[in-house]
Amino acid sequence: MQDTRTPVTIITGFLGSGKTTLINHILTKLFTHSVVQYSPKGDHGRKICIIENEFGEVNIDNALVIDTIEEIFEMNNGCICCNIRGDLVRVLDKIRKRKNKFDAIFIETTGLADPAPVAHTFFMDDGMKESFRVDAIVTMVDCKHVMLAINDDRPVGCLNEAERQLAFADKLILNKVDLATKDEKKEVLACIKGVNPGVEILECEYAKVDVEKILDARAFEFGKTLTAELEARDAAGSGSDEEDHVHDTRVSSVGIVLDGELDTEKFQEWLSKLLSEHGPDIFRSKGILAMHGTDEKLVFHGVHSILQFGSSTEGNVKAWEEDEPRVCRAVFIGKNLDREALDKGFRSCLAVVKPRSKEPKSKEPEA
Repeated sequence: MQDTRTPVTIITGFLGSGKTTLINHILTKLFTHSVVQYSPKGDHGRKICIIENEFGEVNIDNALVIDTIEEIFEMNNGCICCNIRGDLVRVLDKIRKRKNKFDAIFIETTGLADPAPVAHTFFMDDGMKESFRVDAIVTMVDCKHVMLAINDDRPVGCLNEAERQLAFADKLILNKVDLATKDEKKEVLACIKGVNPGVEILECEYAKVDVEKILDARAFEFGKTLTAELEARDAAGSGSDEEDHVHDTRVSSVGIVLDGELDTEKFQEWLSKLLSEHGPDIFRSKGILAMHGTDEKLVFHGVHSILQFGSSTEGNVKAWEEDEPRVCRAVFIGKNLDREALDKGFRSCLAVVKPRSKEPKSKEPEA
């Protein structure tokens, strides 16, 4: 069945990373000319909607976006991730009720935004879920200056937005690589791989990336990219034994691979308890699972405590091959992650397969 929901791309990134420049680049590539005045469907045959959030009294970004789109929704004086999310809901509700539907929606968040609540918006009620689908969270990274934001000392309890933006990325655009030295770029790449090892990185200058790698990417859908991500993590290794005992106070990721099948009841109980107790610190979770008692391959994908499940039967992930070993893989990205506890908890969900009882030997008749 064809998915008729409007794809939404959330473009995030710290202040000055090049988000508005990226939007202009996308619009320029979508249209046949660099600047095209509005026409009902645009020269490219697509109707694009931009939702912008500018933190400040005057919206500068709106004036910087080229005039190639039908409509720009502005939301000023606040961060899209917190106090004005109600405005975002109202804008989306307005869009949802339009007769003329948009072909794609781009949400450009302020540089101080946490992407998680923005993504949560699309899972709030059935109306949102039926009308929109999150296509990808695209994070812009300033290769020259991002480490200043990452290493910035924050008061206790204060979020480091730059780290969270890295953690939530489905696609990561490493911008301004021409301005960074080799050592600076190496440090940034090491930081990215430490926070979000499986993310696809697109390097560029002036936000000029291959638009086809951003549009209709379906990167937020767990089944499409999760297998490749987990395989890449396996190839890279999950870290030394010493690292597994580190209680990381910064944003990090934990990957776990188990041979065997999980007990469904044990896993549901463990995951539910984990997210209820540590949901705010677990930014993203995802996994491919083999469950005892079923031939289906199961997948899960979570943003904080909001979870989605899918299966090979539903087409979310490729089914088990006949000779494919039953292996469970999970990734947790977040803050204050206890690697040892996560590994122990996940392993406790393994199903205990009882050996078949042998038939009792019949006694020989006495002579």
